[in-house]
Amino acid sequence: MPMIRFFRRSTALLLAMALCALSVVGNAGEAARQKNIFYVGTYTDHGSKGIYGYRFDSATGKSTSLGLAAESTAPSFLAIASSGRFLYAVNEISKFDRQPSGAVSAFAIQPKTGKLALLNQVASRGAGPAHIALDRSGKYALVSNYDSGNVAVFPVLQDGRLGDATAFVQHNGSSVNKERQEGPHAHAAVFSPDNRFVIVADLGLDQLLVYRFDAARGTLGSDPQIVRAVPGAGPRHPVFDAAG
Repeated sequence: MPMIRFFRRSTALLLAMALCALSVVGNAGEAARQKNIFYVGTYTDHGSKGIYGYRFDSATGKSTSLGLAAESTAPSFLAIASSGRFLYAVNEISKFDRQPSGAVSAFAIQPKTGKLALLNQVASRGAGPAHIALDRSGKYALVSNYDSGNVAVFPVLQDGRLGDATAFVQHNGSSVNKERQEGPHAHAAVFSPDNRFVIVADLGLDQLLVYRFDAARGTLGSDPQIVRAVPGAGPRHPVFDAAG
């Protein structure tokens, strides 16, 4: 197994909370209890079949398996729309529809059962997609393609399906660790709280690349600001604090 894939997969069990499945039960003599459904994305080359659902009881801290929510190939990272109606997954593969690309899958969440119904699937525009994020308006999905070292933006249609890419940016270069930084590896990206910027963590370049984001057209600026990490650090996941 290549070392690049080992480092990425070491933290590959990913969770996403489906707020649409919220229910409150109880009576006047006990505290209200929230039961949410969350989903786990998996790699499917060791017996797993896709995305699994669990019901989480916030009062007890216990989770109950709901079984397989949807069959999908290597759905390694998940994102849920703020409406709670749709779930999006990257399919971390290197070939899709006879193209050298991974895929992105859109699902409708069935509120009563927690099962997922596939809406559509599109090419991610690069091999080995490792991360997906939705912009603050919920109208665009941003995919980081790890193996190919690029990012792509896809519009989210009103029915939850994904449209054709509105933006694509290819990174170039390398860094000091030749075993896993021989080229660019866009690992994850986030939208700024004001939805004006996209910050991409590129493990292969030891850089954070900050792009201007046009929320009206779903496009990325061509001249990013670059924040350089310590050589060999391999930045993976940027996260904003609550204050932004």
